[in-house]
Amino acid sequence: MRILEEDEKNGVIELVPETLDDLWHLSHIIEEGDLLSARTTRRIQDTSGEKIRSDRGVKKTFYLGIRVENVNFHVYTGRLRATGIIERGPEDLVPLGSHHTLEVKLNTPLRIKKDSWSRWTLRRLQEAVKASKEIRAIILVIEDDVADLGIIRQYGVEYQGPITGNIPGKRMQQRDRGKLKQEFYRKITEAISKYGDLETLIIAGPGFYKSDFHEYLMDMHPEIGRKAVIENTGTGGRSGIYEVLRKGTVEKVSSENRIASEIRNVNTLLERLARDPDSVVYGRDEVINAINMGAVEKLLVLDRVVSREDIEGYLDIVESMGGTVILISSEHEGGRQLEALGGLAGILRFKLS
Repeated sequence: MRILEEDEKNGVIELVPETLDDLWHLSHIIEEGDLLSARTTRRIQDTSGEKIRSDRGVKKTFYLGIRVENVNFHVYTGRLRATGIIERGPEDLVPLGSHHTLEVKLNTPLRIKKDSWSRWTLRRLQEAVKASKEIRAIILVIEDDVADLGIIRQYGVEYQGPITGNIPGKRMQQRDRGKLKQEFYRKITEAISKYGDLETLIIAGPGFYKSDFHEYLMDMHPEIGRKAVIENTGTGGRSGIYEVLRKGTVEKVSSENRIASEIRNVNTLLERLARDPDSVVYGRDEVINAINMGAVEKLLVLDRVVSREDIEGYLDIVESMGGTVILISSEHEGGRQLEALGGLAGILRFKLS
């Protein structure tokens, strides 16, 4: 996510979503009553009386603002749509007061105007912006004894390499060949390790080297190997990196990592609930009571609940007392389990009774 403009006085933020996770965040940032503006394409009927090729009208693109009535994010298609009443736009093309659906698109500017931006909504936005500055993943493509790296950042791909192994053919003694291969793998690992604590490594390529290198990581550097995903490509080099990008593997794995973290937190809560019921609390009234007593160490909040005005103040209390607030998406099984507990649950630092 990139912020283009922030007008605190008028409650306006203009931004550019860059990933599917950004669209997911926006599906909870955009609320009923917001004024949402973006470029849109709409089919306009010809009223001039002239004949056109199709009675379906002509597609025209223009800037439009709607007062949001509802927001829908389709997780499987990655589409975010907001429907509302048109308040701004070219009156010769669209009647003000009519309904329109804006589709929020990646890498397309979007303007959001709110009567007031809550602290938690702004925090969610800031987290999305912060994530955009971090390395999302590294794509490693190995073909024979040549490796190329694609460092995936929000703005695009930074290519590194090639890293060469100079491993001769099969006539070389197996022991010597193995030493050269180990040295090749060591050079690759050093290149990857320069980027710090990596979230995702995608090891790709057309042959067996990708699986062999993964086995090497699991033996020698399991902390990296456990973060790796194997992907097949038809070629190596930059073409192989582009093939991985085209498949959408990076977006899929990044989203899965976030979901996995959320599910782990819900599972921890459920395990505590089964093993020691007095160490957790759930349900709105019970959780609020525990928060007021300073007893909540970790608070799990369903994303549909966090925007409620009567809840936000309690989230602030948890953090002011040294607790942690974790937002849980309603789009996966962990979120549905939390919803069954009322959308709010906490792990306690001390028992209430």
